[in-house]
Amino acid sequence: MNIKPARLDRVVLTIIYILLTLAVLLVLGPLLYVVVASFMEPTALLNKGISFHLADYSVEGYKLILGNEAMLRGFINAIYYSAVFTIVTVLISVFAGYPLSIDDFVGKKGFMTLFIITMFFGGGLIPTFLVVKQLGMLNTVWAIILPTAINVWNIILARTFFKGIPKELKEAAKVDGASEQVIFLRIVMPLSKPILFVLALYAFVGQWNSYFDAMIYLEDQKLYPLQLVLRSILIQNQVDPGMITDRLAMAEMKRLSEIIKYASIVISSLPLLVMYPFFQKYFEKGVMVGSLK
Repeated sequence: MNIKPARLDRVVLTIIYILLTLAVLLVLGPLLYVVVASFMEPTALLNKGISFHLADYSVEGYKLILGNEAMLRGFINAIYYSAVFTIVTVLISVFAGYPLSIDDFVGKKGFMTLFIITMFFGGGLIPTFLVVKQLGMLNTVWAIILPTAINVWNIILARTFFKGIPKELKEAAKVDGASEQVIFLRIVMPLSKPILFVLALYAFVGQWNSYFDAMIYLEDQKLYPLQLVLRSILIQNQVDPGMITDRLAMAEMKRLSEIIKYASIVISSLPLLVMYPFFQKYFEKGVMVGSLK
């Protein structure tokens, strides 16, 4: 039996759909503009703006970027940093969150108190820099990965998810003689795919978009991630001369700078665009777990 919504409900739903459509357009508008602009011929883009004539389109920006050693090296570095950081962060979050989810774990409240204090109080940039320097991690990969690998919010998310796993499963396994390690590996972990994927997504996206730590701790440009290379292009408006042959004049460099920016944005966004469809089905559950007690 189909129940028709009341007139007031239909009005409210219509308003909601209109607002959601406007929100989607506001988000998609700039994204589509950047994608289209990245394929346009630089002169046409500067003179006409977005055009629908095929003659105004070009892949010159992508050729310059893909042929540039600094951009390719930065892209590989960013993938490497983000992947290693994700693995380390997820492991720490899981190994810290699971013991905190056990009711009879000795010292649980003390550990949680220490973790929560670090969410509100920190030493600041200078003490952190001195610690990284004393540990000999300056100008190394570990200076990008280790200082921010422990994320208290992720630990709390993992702890909350583990607390939601029925205790009866663990008790039944203990009756059968399973140890805590067996319970964790063979019962808890297979049931924890949603939170693992969500933590991995949070960690990867956060590290992928980060450039400040690399700017502070890295001196060797060969170790620069893509975001630091893009920073010089997008913010400082400095295009690597290697992208443009020496024969080109300053005016030509200016002409190509805009399309290089748009193409750089598209290329830097590709890994995230590829990841989201695979992680989407776990995202809602991972977000909701933070609202549970």
